[in-house]
Amino acid sequence: MFAIAARKMGYRVHTFEPAQDSPTGQISDKEYNSSYDDMDALLEFAKNVQVVTYEFENIPIETLDELSNHVVLRPNRELLYICQNRRREKEFLSKHGFPVAPFKVVDSEAALRTAVEEIGCPCVLKTADFGYDGKGQQKITDLDQVAEVWAKHELATGVLEAWIDHECEVSVIVARGYDGETRFFPMARNHHENHILAVSEVPCGLPPELEARGEEIAGEIARSSHLVGVLAVEMFLTKGGELLVNELAPRPHNSGHYSFDACLTSQFEQQLRAVCGLPLGDPRLLSPVLMHNLLGDVWVNGNPDWAGLLAHPNIKLHIYGKSEPRVGRKMGHYNVIDTSLDKVRQIDAEAQLLLQNRK
Repeated sequence: MFAIAARKMGYRVHTFEPAQDSPTGQISDKEYNSSYDDMDALLEFAKNVQVVTYEFENIPIETLDELSNHVVLRPNRELLYICQNRRREKEFLSKHGFPVAPFKVVDSEAALRTAVEEIGCPCVLKTADFGYDGKGQQKITDLDQVAEVWAKHELATGVLEAWIDHECEVSVIVARGYDGETRFFPMARNHHENHILAVSEVPCGLPPELEARGEEIAGEIARSSHLVGVLAVEMFLTKGGELLVNELAPRPHNSGHYSFDACLTSQFEQQLRAVCGLPLGDPRLLSPVLMHNLLGDVWVNGNPDWAGLLAHPNIKLHIYGKSEPRVGRKMGHYNVIDTSLDKVRQIDAEAQLLLQNRK
């Protein structure tokens, strides 16, 4: 989707991706297929582009260090380094005074037991690295579970967080240009199934003062991290009406995919504008919208009935071009657009029945 936005504005795109025939590579001028530690291939890639950006976090920091020596990298490597690791992320947020759930870094069963006693139950032990879509998380509801949970953790360290009894989860995507210009996409209310984002709705339905608070937090994080690009800030709204930062993603985010059809400027065009030093676009919402993820699960019984889905004129379909549908794998999404959230929810319910009940 970033490459599509770049193409529309006349840019050429090169992709560096270890696996062949990646979704971005399919529409790029050139795709470099090599491992992230192949420095010769990286230098060849860097030599032929003017700016490099990225679309996921699990890139070795040594790769970005090498690229930074030869080409402009946006967002900066320090921000990605922070976001790659929960400990670094939580400590960065806490150090700068941003609201987060109480947490402790633990490195042994004894340390975990002490942390659980201090934070209280329920709480959740998370891996520091490579956690997404609920992976690497274990809920603790009783102190007697500590030994079993630590044995399953199997890593040197972890981050223990208080379990937040939240009203909902929301996210704000902030864009910041090289000159400090900052724009915010409308806050999305997110719904998860099996720890994977299922639906995002905009408008989010929260009071204006809470939306403004979310933008304030996201904007200060962008400034503190010297962001040039886009940053997704996921937050919990507590039962007491406080917004707590849960996670950061220094890239376009799944919860912002609604913007491709429902905003004057999409998050992908905004990323392009930011990293290329252009003025930022207007991200205003043009219509209420619901984004629904399409996981590999809907391919279990063969290809879905796309024609039936698209028979509804208010649905916009996006399939990513991934080669193999797998259960739990994000393969695409659709956006539903209409004059109210009640209407888009009804259309979405009809679409889900169609996808689930096909023969």
